[in-house]
Amino acid sequence: MQTPAAFEYERATSVEGAIASLERLGPEARIIAGGHSLLPMMKLRLANPEHLIDINDLGELAYIREEPGEIRIGALTRHVDLLGSDVLARHLPVFRDAEQVIADPVVRNRGTIGGSLCQADAAEDLSSVCTAVKAQTVIRGSGGERIVGMDEFHVGPYMTAVGAAEMLTEVRIPLRPGAGSAHEKVERRAGDWAIAASSAAVWLAGGTIADAGIALSAVGLTTIHLSRAEELLRGKAPSEELFAQAAQIASEDCSPTPDGRGPVDYKRHLAGVLTHRALRRATARAQGQEA
Repeated sequence: MQTPAAFEYERATSVEGAIASLERLGPEARIIAGGHSLLPMMKLRLANPEHLIDINDLGELAYIREEPGEIRIGALTRHVDLLGSDVLARHLPVFRDAEQVIADPVVRNRGTIGGSLCQADAAEDLSSVCTAVKAQTVIRGSGGERIVGMDEFHVGPYMTAVGAAEMLTEVRIPLRPGAGSAHEKVERRAGDWAIAASSAAVWLAGGTIADAGIALSAVGLTTIHLSRAEELLRGKAPSEELFAQAAQIASEDCSPTPDGRGPVDYKRHLAGVLTHRALRRATARAQGQEA
């Protein structure tokens, strides 16, 4: 049986207490919430933290709030709550798209948005979702808070901008008029990691695409932000031809590796197809043609 190495365990009663414990225990301490990413890695001895700080009692970090000009999501918000949120479904349907194809009910009932982002797994869906909708993360330490955009949040495979004595506390997503968003994913079977996935967001104004966000999962060492495709879309009227051009960029700008889920050429093709679909659906939603 696979078992993790020995570790010390404590249960935090406040955000400040959790941060204090991280400072006191040093870099070998890890935060645990849902545990569906960290515990399997510990069982395989791919992660060997000496201390676990459980934050499941910190209800102050579990919320979805609509504020003036933005939506704020607490880091401890569970997948199941993201899936069932009417606020997100109304403003950012890309979250519901993604949550419907993330893992299984057991994982969705316990896993959190903070855990998903901090795991920094290239195949994880919410990282591409948050990148596409241009989310910002709030990272807190003993010296206060700092705000980091998604492009700076993930610094490498399984590596984030969260420091050793810091924790992610919140995700903030701007609300802008004319918005539509969608997530498309292909997996071998329900609940599996993606072979490829694409998240897209568009903001329409006067019949043209004022801004766009596109990101890919599972086709690179980290989440792929398709900034070149976004630049192509800005200022142009949405069309199938335009989306096909963006899809070609997606195929070119991703960097998949061959594995049991498919060869490189297949994954590149899939990234393009899914980007085309996501852009089509996001635009239809922005135009009020699809719920």
